[in-house]
Amino acid sequence: MWLVDSHCHLDMLKLAKTASGEAAGIEGVLNAARQRGVKHFLCINVNPWHIQQLRELTAPFDDVSLTLGLHPLHQPDQPVTTEQLIEWGQAEDILALGETGLDYHYAGQERDVQLDYFQRHLDAALELNKPVIVHTREASEDTLALLKPFTEKGGQGIIHCFTEDLAFARQAVGMGLYISFSGIVTFHSADALREVAKVVPLDRLLIETDAPYLAPVPHRGKQNEPGYVRDVAEFLANLRGLEVEFLAQQTTENFFRLFPKLLAKVAKQEASLA
Repeated sequence: MWLVDSHCHLDMLKLAKTASGEAAGIEGVLNAARQRGVKHFLCINVNPWHIQQLRELTAPFDDVSLTLGLHPLHQPDQPVTTEQLIEWGQAEDILALGETGLDYHYAGQERDVQLDYFQRHLDAALELNKPVIVHTREASEDTLALLKPFTEKGGQGIIHCFTEDLAFARQAVGMGLYISFSGIVTFHSADALREVAKVVPLDRLLIETDAPYLAPVPHRGKQNEPGYVRDVAEFLANLRGLEVEFLAQQTTENFFRLFPKLLAKVAKQEASLA
């Protein structure tokens, strides 16, 4: 089985300690995930001013790729321009722009600032010909309004940690976007979301953990880890009446269809190990 965690925050994990009391690093977490069939990890940046630290953290691992972006709830003291996003985002190890988007859940967040930054990411993504990783919460109308012209110009992307309704999903899929489900789909309170998960076209379906957040059942209450993406895959496969191996293959193929240059790199790595 070959799985991809299409959205995780490796730099936010609270890592176990070694016998001497030192941090064990992320290698143990990644190894545990690899043993469960996870072959690639997309590590999401939420503040472009910190991309170098994230790059140094993940550099030892060929199966980890990066994005560059500013989370809508992580507005920095120092502004980030479209030109800076383009300059930093053209690096070969940056697969996508984001995590970006809109989050209106907290009343104190300035919506006009979020809209401005989201548009900057979309403009940079078009310039770089790279996908966007989209976060949206309680902002469906504005999110779709900005994504429509973006996709009409050829832009691609992922609606990550999907929690919207079926109407939103249909519009997003109609724009050519991918829908990624996290552990939320396993929550007892997520009946409406499961109805959406049953009908998203298989060729637009992705899976993720959003680690260290939102651990799926049966790991609720624990720190989420990339290895738990297998639990999401198993749950969705059962929900849709599919073999988990088939769903794993389909979601992995979808991921590499979105990132074809990465597929060539992975194939070369696999061949060198054969």
